[in-house]
Amino acid sequence: MVVDEEMNPVPRDGKTMGEIVVRAPWVTPEYYMNPEKTREAWRGGWFHTGDIAVWMPDGSIVIVDREKDIIKSGGEWISSTRLEDAISRHPCVAQVAVIGVPHPKWQERPVAVIVSSRQPGCREKLTTEEIREFLMKNFVEKGEIPKWWLPDKVIVVEEELPRTSVGKIDKRSLRERFRDALQGG
Repeated sequence: MVVDEEMNPVPRDGKTMGEIVVRAPWVTPEYYMNPEKTREAWRGGWFHTGDIAVWMPDGSIVIVDREKDIIKSGGEWISSTRLEDAISRHPCVAQVAVIGVPHPKWQERPVAVIVSSRQPGCREKLTTEEIREFLMKNFVEKGEIPKWWLPDKVIVVEEELPRTSVGKIDKRSLRERFRDALQGG
């Protein structure tokens, strides 16, 4: 089942995001010797997976992000993975991670951390304005993402994006490194 923060099922509209919760005899009843993590995972009689998904009209579920990576902005959720997918289609983007950083009004706002492709002129071309215009033309105007999802800032870095021990982009370290990226609003 996909539920909102109050444990209400989300509509089967393919748009409204919520967390996947499950319960079944084969779901682990507890974390080994970790009662705190068990209490955190088992709330309201359901196991909270940490996966953020949309429920499709046909009843299928599409995972769109992880709870720890979703950007909570003004009471709404922004999928970091959907934004990354859209931004990665820009011809000058080699790598991208979208992270939520603190914002004084909206709680969090998206910031895109990008590694430029090595094509001539790409490094200079990758600005916040360029990426926002690219997203507007190719995704917002086509109804694929809402306008308020557009990143507030683009940061181009020279080095490869950091990775975890299992090869995933280390968004935790990026959030720590760029937590003040929107300082002052």
